[in-house]
Amino acid sequence: MYEHPWSSLSEQLGPVLPEFNRVVKEDPQYLAFTDTSHMPTPVSFAIKSVGNDDAIFFTFNQVTGHARIGTHTDAVFTLVALPSQWQNLFQRNPVMPYQSYWALYGQNIRQDGVEVLGDQLAFANYAHIWRTMLDLLHDVYCGPNDVSYQPEQDEDFITGRYIFVPTKAWGRCKIFYEASGTGPQGILFLHTAGSDSRQYHGVMNDPRMRHRCTMYAFDLPSHGRSFPSPVYPAGGHTNSEDAYLDCIAKVIKTLGLKKIILCGASMAGQACIAAAIRADEVGIMGSIPLQGCERVEMYREWYDKSPLINSATFNPEWVYGMMCPMAPAENRRLLWHTYSAQAYGVYHGDLDFYFNGWDGRGRVEGIDTTRCPIFFLTGEYDWSNTPEMSEETARKIPGARFKRMPALGHFPATENPGLFVGHLLEAIEHILGSLKCGE
Repeated sequence: MYEHPWSSLSEQLGPVLPEFNRVVKEDPQYLAFTDTSHMPTPVSFAIKSVGNDDAIFFTFNQVTGHARIGTHTDAVFTLVALPSQWQNLFQRNPVMPYQSYWALYGQNIRQDGVEVLGDQLAFANYAHIWRTMLDLLHDVYCGPNDVSYQPEQDEDFITGRYIFVPTKAWGRCKIFYEASGTGPQGILFLHTAGSDSRQYHGVMNDPRMRHRCTMYAFDLPSHGRSFPSPVYPAGGHTNSEDAYLDCIAKVIKTLGLKKIILCGASMAGQACIAAAIRADEVGIMGSIPLQGCERVEMYREWYDKSPLINSATFNPEWVYGMMCPMAPAENRRLLWHTYSAQAYGVYHGDLDFYFNGWDGRGRVEGIDTTRCPIFFLTGEYDWSNTPEMSEETARKIPGARFKRMPALGHFPATENPGLFVGHLLEAIEHILGSLKCGE
């Protein structure tokens, strides 16, 4: 009877554990995450294959950690996957959805055989630590991924200031926005759920974009550098299609923007689709949804708003596995940082729109692409809004375009702006060409 070679993780990974135990004691990221006296006793977790209790047993404590072959029943929690899934995870430059255990454990495409046994609260609270230990074991076993090089920036061309915007849902808000570029075409960028417009700094500093466009990006009320909404109490933020589109329209009006293209990812990608449906109301002439589709059907976890879980470590971990693992390391760190920096409840409130509030079914077909062309761009490493989901939506819209972006994930503009800008310029030229043909 055939037994998959990865049925026994100890046979595959056991030989490299001595090297892992040496490396983990010196890794700056691991040491930063465990440099706390509030782990008075060691914590353990294990990884194992389905159908086999043979496990790799990890233990961590204050700035110490090690791994050994052991029994998973002695661990506080255990990460389980099929042998083939572990084999694909421990590949150099893994393909989607094997870039992270989070990708296997994702919400709308949770893979068969993947589950977490044991203490679910500990699994969530220590997500940043177990993920870092698995990353280190991956690198020791098969070598680090071939991470893209990004030249160091010498000068920044972005300017920022505040405006007051009278929104219907969030009240009169003090909103931070940034601008860059002197090109003839205006474009407004929208950030993802629970984040801010720093996601677009790479794009807004790119010389190709500065020459082609005048770019704007703003932080939603209660996000990033914008001030909190005067309407909701701390932790009470929520979002909806009407609230979001009204805010976008008010920012466009306040800044006096004309013939603007809208672009955003994830939650903002859905907003770009909604804005295309209501283009005249919002005041846009074209839309570029990144990681967008007509509806995201997911089981919703509540880890992101729990008094028992540190959202400053859990929220960035939840999205970290949506990126391409070969993206420049500094950009992935920026994503982690910005998701850790948001106020309590903001990410969760935005997901009120992303998970439940947005529904374009039966509506996207009415987008008039002669008046508001729409071009879908979706990174292939995204397990939350997959390329297939975007392409299926684009097919329902007469005149819409779709493009899959290799080596990019859920945050394409942030992960690898040098790679992303080429796709973005293609979408911009398509929109302008479509409008010119329709004149």
